[in-house]
Amino acid sequence: MFARPALAAVAGAALFLLAAPALPASADPYETVTVDAAGRIAEDGTVTLSGTYRCTGGSGPVFVSSSVGTGSSPTRYGIGGTRAVCDGVEHSWENSGKPTPGALAPGAAHVEATLMELALQSGLPLPRFHATQQRDITLTQG
Repeated sequence: MFARPALAAVAGAALFLLAAPALPASADPYETVTVDAAGRIAEDGTVTLSGTYRCTGGSGPVFVSSSVGTGSSPTRYGIGGTRAVCDGVEHSWENSGKPTPGALAPGAAHVEATLMELALQSGLPLPRFHATQQRDITLTQG
């Protein structure tokens, strides 16, 4: 009996967060994220993507997230997330994840990396985007 009201509250909160607008992106030209030209795909299907980032500050936790897709398919696969250190210095990031078996193979791919902060707005953690980059890469076996 208790589970239904709790599930309703969680579902309502999730819908509210999805409907809430993201905070404006940072206008700081020194905040960047890059994607390396090659990623790796292991025999077990684990994909590893990498690049660099730089951010100058944040009031909440900041992460580098990445996703990958192939060809003209609109399907994207989230590939991990890395906690970012926003000290104005360039750092490396590397994310690994295992998408649906057989979804990706060595060859051409399209990656998007995002430097995103969870900033408190009226007591709720909302996304604030610091930087993003999209890039065509090559997934190599390895």
